[in-house]
Amino acid sequence: MNTLTLKPEAECKYDILSLGEIMLRFDPGFERIHTTRQFRVWEGGGEYNVARGLRRCFKKRAAIVTALVENPVGMLLEDLILQGGVNMEYVKWVPFDGTGRASRNGLNFTEKGFGVRAALGCSDRGHTAASQLKPGDIDWEKIFKKDGVRWFHTGGIFAALSETTPHVIIEAIKKAKEYGTIISYDLNFRSSLWKGIGGKERAIEINSEIVRHVDVIIGNEEDFTACLGFNVQGTENLTKLDPSDFKKMIAEVVKTYPHFKAVATTLRNAKTAGYNDWGAILYIDNKFYDAVLRTNLEIYDRVGGGDSFASGLIYGLMEGKSPELSVNYGAAHGALAMTTPGDTTMASLDEVEKVMKGSGARVER
Repeated sequence: MNTLTLKPEAECKYDILSLGEIMLRFDPGFERIHTTRQFRVWEGGGEYNVARGLRRCFKKRAAIVTALVENPVGMLLEDLILQGGVNMEYVKWVPFDGTGRASRNGLNFTEKGFGVRAALGCSDRGHTAASQLKPGDIDWEKIFKKDGVRWFHTGGIFAALSETTPHVIIEAIKKAKEYGTIISYDLNFRSSLWKGIGGKERAIEINSEIVRHVDVIIGNEEDFTACLGFNVQGTENLTKLDPSDFKKMIAEVVKTYPHFKAVATTLRNAKTAGYNDWGAILYIDNKFYDAVLRTNLEIYDRVGGGDSFASGLIYGLMEGKSPELSVNYGAAHGALAMTTPGDTTMASLDEVEKVMKGSGARVER
């Protein structure tokens, strides 16, 4: 495994570019999806959240590749995305047919959970504009050669949306690699997305092909099993957060995929909806680095914690921070993201670094 070498900042228009679907999230607060009479709306999507985190918290130049239907819902998503500071010049806008028969924008209903009641998500994203993206729709040559991108991020959520989206990913990452862009991929297994198209077997088939072209792989214990088929003896109880078990898993992953330059995993034990143990591991340059393990971390809204871990980790690696610092940027940012509502970060770099130093929650005035 080799140290990551990024293209010079001056040669690139963007530090981070993400490929994925952006949905309108409907949040019922502390009520239930099926009983509430009101929702608050946010924008969110596994791949997008990483770019937004790098822009809002870490002040990096960020852009997104996706597709949206040009109707009032699409305009609302545009407004939310622009508030997040993520550039939309590579977004493909699809004409609205009046009802959404041909194409639509995705919706995601997510409730927080409380105590023994786990958080619950219900997606409504069939036949969306993003899921209909196909090879040839995006000018990757312009993006990676002419404009220049230092880091490209995508993931297993977008790969699961349709028959064509995995081919879009492979088209993009091959072109990114051709022009020296670092590529990260978050496995992000969602059983609901794979359920109707072949389940875990299909997820393994698709993801195993995609990751052959990836530099940095990110996931959790379920992701590496469900998406890549790893089931290492002795790691059956990964939810107990024994880092040595996770390291056994990662060791097997890098034996199979020796081209990975870095492998990162989050560690989470959900004791209740409101209290989780939270940590992370980074494998790079043939060594393991552990983030501080936070026990009984109090959770307000757990959605987006893994994406914020990814953006913090990428920031550290992009800035040339040490591996130990990089994985701790990720873990601290993910922890902070779960203290606020919505999929995306509301943290600042200063807050992340204070958490990394172990500062408490005393009121600041």
